[in-house]
Amino acid sequence: MWRPTRRDALKRLSAIGLTAFAGSRALNAFADDVLKVAIVYVSPVGEIGWTKQHDLARQAMEAAFPGKIKVVKVESVSQVQDAERVFRDLAARGNKLIFGTSFSHMSPMLKVAQAMPKTTFELCSGIKTLKNLGAFEARCYEGTYLAGIIAGKMSKSNILGFVGGFPVPDILGPANAFLLGARSVNPKMTCKVIWLSSWYDPAKERDAANALISEGADVVMSMTDTPTTVQVGEEKGVWTVGYASDMSRYGPKKHLTSFMVDWSSEYINAARTVMDGTWTSSHRWDGLKAGVVKMSPYNPAIPKDVLAYVAEQERAIIAGKLLPFAGPLRDQRGNQRVAAGAVLHEDQIKGFNWFVEGMQGNLPRS
Repeated sequence: MWRPTRRDALKRLSAIGLTAFAGSRALNAFADDVLKVAIVYVSPVGEIGWTKQHDLARQAMEAAFPGKIKVVKVESVSQVQDAERVFRDLAARGNKLIFGTSFSHMSPMLKVAQAMPKTTFELCSGIKTLKNLGAFEARCYEGTYLAGIIAGKMSKSNILGFVGGFPVPDILGPANAFLLGARSVNPKMTCKVIWLSSWYDPAKERDAANALISEGADVVMSMTDTPTTVQVGEEKGVWTVGYASDMSRYGPKKHLTSFMVDWSSEYINAARTVMDGTWTSSHRWDGLKAGVVKMSPYNPAIPKDVLAYVAEQERAIIAGKLLPFAGPLRDQRGNQRVAAGAVLHEDQIKGFNWFVEGMQGNLPRS
């Protein structure tokens, strides 16, 4: 399988410079009537997954403003040094609204935003903002908590498996919530974790999923940009949970559900406010209530009483009555992190750097 490299991404950017932005006269005339927008994807646009959902949001934005915006996209930019170069070049070429799509884009976007104050930047998964840099994220942990409830009911081994790209806060939070959801209905549940150190590596992900299954996990979830874990689960007869997109077609028998993300409202609102001059920097964090996080259709093998309970819990989350990170909570070493009656603060969730009790895996030392 072909996998794009850093060099491929930079070549693609060069090609964009030769085509979409050819001629300063055309550029200046174009800028008078049309908002120039650039989107930098952390991985290639496939049929499903994190980057696909961003590309669907791009399509929704273009459909919302026909003839009013011009979008250029750059795929497979994951390295920090490459991202800074790409963001800087896109801003220099006259793009007035630039989207980053990964936590790994944060530090390079901060640098470029400070140097390009007349350009508006929006970063998905960012935790810092500037006057000209906004951030938005999905409360994926709400979806993984619901998926965890199903996993806790369907598991026979009491062992979950989790494949993650990197141990960053927006992956750690959902991973922890996956186990907490399972433990809410089955306190014996544990979760084994393997990190790939990559957002897109199907071969490495296959090895990780197989390893987790060989260690007894009978429900496996991944947060990467491929359906590989779902495919492995289908092959091995193990339940799976998909991420970002509905992955049921890759596991028609064993896929339980996917927690999906829909960024359309973020892209459309950003473009609209930049065009009408009302854009202001903010940090948005929406989930089930706003429709940014959604659950895909459930596997018919899930008992009806389980589905009814999950629906009840989903309504409770939307109403603010169920908070997945309510205490008491202990970390994997047994230290109390959240006391009974207390709730993990949102800033602490956004900065997650620890595993809850029952998670089995390593985290890099800070």
